[in-house]
Amino acid sequence: MASRGDRGRGGFDRGRGGRGNPIPSDRGRNSPSGFRGADRGGRGGFDGGRGGRGSPIPSDRGRNSPSGFRGSDRGGGRGGDRGGRGFDRGRGRGFGAPREQGGVFLENQPATVDARVADNSDRALVARLQNTQLGNDPDSMPLRPDFGTVGVPIKLRTNFFPVRVPKGPLYEYDVAITPAAGTATRRVKRRIFELAEQTAAWQQSGMRGTVAHDSSAKLISARVLAQPLTIKVPYYDDDQAGPPEKGGKEYTLTIKFIQEINTQDLVSYLNGDNQYRNYNTLPVISALNLILAAHPLRSGIRVGQDRYFFRSAAVPSNLGGGLEAWKGFYSSVRPAHRQLMVNVNVCTTAFYTPGNLAVQMMAFSDSSFGARMEAFCKSVRVKATHLGYRKTVKCLARQNARQYTFPCDELGGSVTVEQYFSRKYHIKLKYPELPLVDVGGQKKNYLPAEVCEILPDQPFRGKLTDEHTAAMITVACQPPNVNGNAIVNNGLKELGFVNPGPTLGSFGVSIGPNMAVVPARILPKPGLKYANNVSPAVDERASWNLRDIRFSVGAPLEKWAVLLIGDRGRDEFRGPQDPELRTVINGFMAMCRKSGMRVSNEQPPVVAANLPSQDRQDPLRKKAIASIRESLIQLRPKPSLVFVMLSNGDKNIYEGLKHLCDVYLDVATVCVHVGKIRKEKGQPQYFANVALKVNMKMGGVNHKLDENTGQWLSSEPTMVVGMDVTHPGPGSARGTPSIAAVVASVDNHFSQYPASLEIQESRKEMITNLKEMMVARLQLFRQRSKLLPKRVLVYRDGVSEGQFNIVRMEELPEIVKAFHTFDQPKKPYRPQLTIVICGKRHHTRFYPTERKDAANDGNPKPGTVVDRGVTAVYDFDFFLQAHGGLQGTTKPTHYYVVHDEIGFGSDSLQGLTNALSYMFARATKAVSLVSPAYYADVACERGRCYLRKLLQGQIGDGTTASGSASTNEQDVMREAQALWRSGVSKNLKDTMFYL
Repeated sequence: MASRGDRGRGGFDRGRGGRGNPIPSDRGRNSPSGFRGADRGGRGGFDGGRGGRGSPIPSDRGRNSPSGFRGSDRGGGRGGDRGGRGFDRGRGRGFGAPREQGGVFLENQPATVDARVADNSDRALVARLQNTQLGNDPDSMPLRPDFGTVGVPIKLRTNFFPVRVPKGPLYEYDVAITPAAGTATRRVKRRIFELAEQTAAWQQSGMRGTVAHDSSAKLISARVLAQPLTIKVPYYDDDQAGPPEKGGKEYTLTIKFIQEINTQDLVSYLNGDNQYRNYNTLPVISALNLILAAHPLRSGIRVGQDRYFFRSAAVPSNLGGGLEAWKGFYSSVRPAHRQLMVNVNVCTTAFYTPGNLAVQMMAFSDSSFGARMEAFCKSVRVKATHLGYRKTVKCLARQNARQYTFPCDELGGSVTVEQYFSRKYHIKLKYPELPLVDVGGQKKNYLPAEVCEILPDQPFRGKLTDEHTAAMITVACQPPNVNGNAIVNNGLKELGFVNPGPTLGSFGVSIGPNMAVVPARILPKPGLKYANNVSPAVDERASWNLRDIRFSVGAPLEKWAVLLIGDRGRDEFRGPQDPELRTVINGFMAMCRKSGMRVSNEQPPVVAANLPSQDRQDPLRKKAIASIRESLIQLRPKPSLVFVMLSNGDKNIYEGLKHLCDVYLDVATVCVHVGKIRKEKGQPQYFANVALKVNMKMGGVNHKLDENTGQWLSSEPTMVVGMDVTHPGPGSARGTPSIAAVVASVDNHFSQYPASLEIQESRKEMITNLKEMMVARLQLFRQRSKLLPKRVLVYRDGVSEGQFNIVRMEELPEIVKAFHTFDQPKKPYRPQLTIVICGKRHHTRFYPTERKDAANDGNPKPGTVVDRGVTAVYDFDFFLQAHGGLQGTTKPTHYYVVHDEIGFGSDSLQGLTNALSYMFARATKAVSLVSPAYYADVACERGRCYLRKLLQGQIGDGTTASGSASTNEQDVMREAQALWRSGVSKNLKDTMFYL
């Protein structure tokens, strides 16, 4: 869980992968409990990532990953705003298996670099392509200019296994199910295909063991099927013995030929033939993914795209609150130089614990303040114990078994549900006050939850509570040797790759048993500078400390104030006059002075806000925020910064306070935990970490790159930009907007990155108002530096692999339009522009082959870069792990150049990206995502505070079931605009208020 600075963003993987995206873009959009993990990666699932060391308030970012872990693994700060290292929550609660000892995976076993790379044929290919005219094609991605050479060469194993490409061709068919009524759910479709495979017609048409399908609409066959082809399927559920005597449903599958897929074109693409540069690999890769999925689809439970869970993989771990964590495996086919590969990784997701629905609903609700029973039971399959039938819960009723009455002639008139069960079935309800559950289809059918049993093997698709998230991280976060062994020993077997069944055999596909071995390098650490040219000693884990170090540029700290939050916490001060409070304030002021800030000698005024207690009728704690507002408006004149002492880790207070101060009161805030700032042990370190943030928010510069490392950046006026978009997660009101952030440097320190933040259409990946946001960034650059940049380097986060081209087609022209607004007569403004996409939603992991190349826990060392063996065949990309992991298996970031006018070589871009990973101002360590992109991510996270009401599924005065059609999406957008107002107020907008 590499610390995600102070958000402690747990570590997982948030995948997403479109239906046949060869390179599943893993972005957890709908990954069911999609751990948006540590990286931002894969189809949701904790993917053994790393989570944060920081905030007690884990900010869920799972885009929509239902139980969305957005893991941390960005290495960032040690505490910061919300102070300290407090994410250690899930430990010691008895959840999950104990974490095993870290170590080098397959240590002492020889590792030989794959022959296809060892022979340097990839270098020859790059040189050959550079000599053609292909690089000048404006419709294509930039070609790889060369391979990097800087750094200490090493060898790494990686979780990719060779796949033999079938001779082919493959035949693709479309499957239509009629009548369509009643087949909307995946469960029914899957059952129809299951029954179809048992029919004589399936056997007679030659499909047994020779086709692969997605149990929905697509089928791939190893041989030509007769046309027209229809199969009749008498339907019955898996709990029934057979189709009913009469009145049963019958479905017809119509299988229609679509296209022949030639696999030899893929071989030409893998070999790097010139004319295959723009070959679309999608059809053949998605067909091969379907073939490889034939076995796990039968033996396991598929969750989201490409993730399969097996009861046999490991004993589920109890998460408490009605849920348990299952282990599973991700599998996806990917092209690499001269070899088709399958990427296999471990993943973890939340499933319902089977048992009585009423008991589990109450356990979920009690697990966390604000946890809603409705979120738990929506769409769960249950068996009614009094009559034995199976149903899906549609929603919770507004009434309970004592309140709801209905006419019943058999019992002589109107009865309550409680009376009905007592008189008709002789069942005395134990929980008559619990809301009823609706298991009806078109018509309502209300049942008491206690007569329903949750059926086994069901993934939880809702949003996890913070407590579940913490427990989930504990289960999912395992060291590299443990994950590596799980993949090689268990994963290949569960996925059916070891003793392949008839399907793989009939297609002529086989998978090698050994991980690929690729060359890598460990880059040198960049040089850093504080005031007076002092360089800190950076250790093996890419971190350093602030002892006796002064900030490069100390900001003024004057006219500030302190707010004490009273919320029944045991560590609170006794009030504004508490002498211990003065001691803490004086200690903090002394640390700021020692760090080089200009601190006035006046004592800051102190106000207290004693909050009304938590009330389930007010889950957002609006009354508490109102009382904070009352306290703050007493401060005259308005302070430049409010230093907030939080009583506890209640995220509703934190988020509500940020919304109030950023959008309404226009005042900067920095929050600390009173229990942590009072603790004498580690207090200087805590003060120093808070000072890091205060200095940046007040406009200072904590540290810079030294002349040597920063030489390229300062050689010409350069603006470095970070961009990100965050989407509403599961449980939010339908139509909740997405939030876009654009941050950019303003001068040659590359330290201050003010932000433009906007809301836009729900779930839209591309930034709608990019031109105006870029204009604002360029204007501020000109204002601070007195000139416009000659080079603009953009790091774009938050784009799935299937969308790379859309960035070039849609966002690139908007950036160019922003440049043109600065044109002067006869002097157009057109700086050189390079766009690099940063991806953390992937499942690529690297395992050192020798102890000397590994960190203590068996992960790669900070600065490890890979650009050969498992990277793009033609394009310019690389994997970089800049940070030192804290626990679990570290995840590198995938950097992909989609547009390059600056003309970077591999060494210069890899070195610059590594150096910028050391410039995250609220940490004294390298972080796992290049700082400008990380800042954009943090800014988006701040924007989520302003929409917290909608993100928690509330709209108007009442609450709404998340995603229910009853709420009009335009109403939701109007409400979002009212909450957002005109965004961040004027004093804050040109500062790093979001840090």
